[in-house]
Amino acid sequence: MFIKADGFDDAIIGVEERTMRLIYSVSKCLDILEKEGMSELDAVEHFGYNVSGTMFTNDDGELITPIWCYDLSNE
Repeated sequence: MFIKADGFDDAIIGVEERTMRLIYSVSKCLDILEKEGMSELDAVEHFGYNVSGTMFTNDDGELITPIWCYDLSNE
């Protein structure tokens, strides 16, 4: 069973095999928040405070988080 961040299914880019944690693209998460009506700044602040810092408890009682991937850019 995967620990999922609600509302960000379209930002999933992979799975880390050892821990079976989902990997999310941060830029895709921010795009989702902006499409919901947030400004770019609000999306960054909301993601940093309310999304990426959220911890979940797995079936073994361990606190875990999905993996947040900051995309590299050639720009």
